[in-house]
Amino acid sequence: MYLAVALLLALIAGKIVKQVKLPNVTGYIIMGLLAGPYCLKLIPAHAVEAFSIIPEVALGFIAFSIGAEFKLSYLKKVGKAPVVIAITEGLGAVFVVDLILIATGHDVAFSLVLGAIAAATAPAATLMVVKQYKAKGPVTDTLLPVVAIDDAVALMSFGLSVAVAKAITSTEQISLFSTIMKPVVEIVGALLIGAAFGFLFKLLVRFYTGRGNRLAITYAMIFLCLGICDYLGWSSLLACMAMSAILVNSSKESEEVFAQADRVTPPIFMLFFFLSGADLDIRILPTVGVIGILYVVFRVIGKVLGALLGAKISKAPKVVQKYLGYTLIPQAGVAIGLASTAMTVVPEYGKTIRTIILCGTVIYELTGPVITKLALKKAGEIA
Repeated sequence: MYLAVALLLALIAGKIVKQVKLPNVTGYIIMGLLAGPYCLKLIPAHAVEAFSIIPEVALGFIAFSIGAEFKLSYLKKVGKAPVVIAITEGLGAVFVVDLILIATGHDVAFSLVLGAIAAATAPAATLMVVKQYKAKGPVTDTLLPVVAIDDAVALMSFGLSVAVAKAITSTEQISLFSTIMKPVVEIVGALLIGAAFGFLFKLLVRFYTGRGNRLAITYAMIFLCLGICDYLGWSSLLACMAMSAILVNSSKESEEVFAQADRVTPPIFMLFFFLSGADLDIRILPTVGVIGILYVVFRVIGKVLGALLGAKISKAPKVVQKYLGYTLIPQAGVAIGLASTAMTVVPEYGKTIRTIILCGTVIYELTGPVITKLALKKAGEIA
């Protein structure tokens, strides 16, 4: 019943926001927020919790879809720009947030951990805006690989920052090497798992030729990636991206597989954004204070400046230099995951960091898709 209500409300929201020329994603999130347990309570908290598998599955499909952009022929065309920009925009956000927090008198260890989370970008909202408006052009071509690589940058910067923060605050002897190596193992492990499943995927679609069978294989492989990575505590997003990247480069059947997946995922994505909205506790916004405002504002400044720097270094087109940074604002799943990790690795700051990240998520998820649409429109990539 709640699933039916959620889908119907999401459909209505899509129609409403179309009238005011806003992205559908924004409508789904706002409708979820209004209908959720913190506003009108049409969808109670226990129902949102019961549907926790939906966001995970949706993120798996989103990562699978983004990985398809890593076609070697396409990567040769765009060159090194996405890698350079992903590094500079991620580290740009980290450095700018670190500097402003330390300059305003906040604890160095706290500033380092919170700043590290600033690197993470949510690919889901960005991808949905690109798909809805069928955006095409150099900014879009660069954007999708950038948000894919972004996760790895966020994990690495978080591992390094936590290691330094622990060294500053702890009286115990801590192995800096093992703390730094942990995210490296996570990234490499997730990529290897994804690559192995990509080759298995290729064999299965060659053996099973029916559309229904291939769709079942797609679901099974994505679920397998998600399940194993969850069990190991590795990044399921990176694994799903690696799997589809191997598939798109090694299988002639890949185009048909991706086309089928695109046709069956819209209801899952609708539910994902609706439930993301329902899960946003808007009551925490007043608790965020000056630190939260600094984080929200200066993370965006860091992303925009970092993307500009990377685009200039890699000699990307002027339009990419000018507008790409504004499409990297959304932040959700990975950032919340890192904030939850912070509660165990730096417990003295954990609660404050989690509150700030949750508040940032509310603001970024509501404004990010709109700003992404505006940036792509200004870049001339949306009709």
